[in-house]
Amino acid sequence: MLEVPHFSAAAERRGTFILPAEFDGVVNRAVLHQAVRAYLNNQRQGTHATKTRGLVSGGNQKPWRQKGTGRARQGSIRAPHWRGGGTVFGPMPRSYRTELPRKVKQLARRSALNARAKEQRLYVIEPLKFERPRTRVLAEFLNKMGLAEAKVLILTAGYRPEVYLSARNLPWVTVMPYGEASAYEILRAQAVLVEETALDGRAVERPAEEGEAAAAPEGKSGRGRSKAASKKVTEKAKAAGAARKKKTTARKKSKDA
Repeated sequence: MLEVPHFSAAAERRGTFILPAEFDGVVNRAVLHQAVRAYLNNQRQGTHATKTRGLVSGGNQKPWRQKGTGRARQGSIRAPHWRGGGTVFGPMPRSYRTELPRKVKQLARRSALNARAKEQRLYVIEPLKFERPRTRVLAEFLNKMGLAEAKVLILTAGYRPEVYLSARNLPWVTVMPYGEASAYEILRAQAVLVEETALDGRAVERPAEEGEAAAAPEGKSGRGRSKAASKKVTEKAKAAGAARKKKTTARKKSKDA
């Protein structure tokens, strides 16, 4: 079992946090290399291009006749050995897409988390509480933890827009859900902060924004339909299905007769 530092939402040290069983401490360097290389390859657009002798303009005729001039024979001024000529074996547009098996990606991600945990650069924190986006509050929180100048990756439990917006103006801080972080993003960060509810598998409930409560009346779901109305619709659908089934059965019996 790996143990990492545990902090409160106010950046106070709570002791140590015992990580779940998935943190087995095994770091597969070969798989990490594959995952990082695949990630970087997939960021390339592959739009580079050079002109071959067939794409360079000009050079439609021989610069001089074949014999009698005393000079070497030439066929075009756009040949590769001429200045302004075409490029031989230059880069052309292509895709650098590199696919990895799903289990390889999972192993690489697990290895990256284990590596950060063994280096004591993985911190477990209590769920961050933001009623609205506050960049200054998040910056002060990181400063109290001693991570003011480090590249920080904050992994939240589920989608937390208020935390994401709080870190948007901090170029050294990245926020994303725990399940979406790749091995490259974990290794790129100098410190990884994980909400404890993400490790427990419990997502933090998103606070209701202003106007949402008024938009959904009491006794009704977000779609504007009460439970009783939904139940009636379901019962009607079941009754209609049973009626169609009876008609089909009766039609088959009449054909057999």
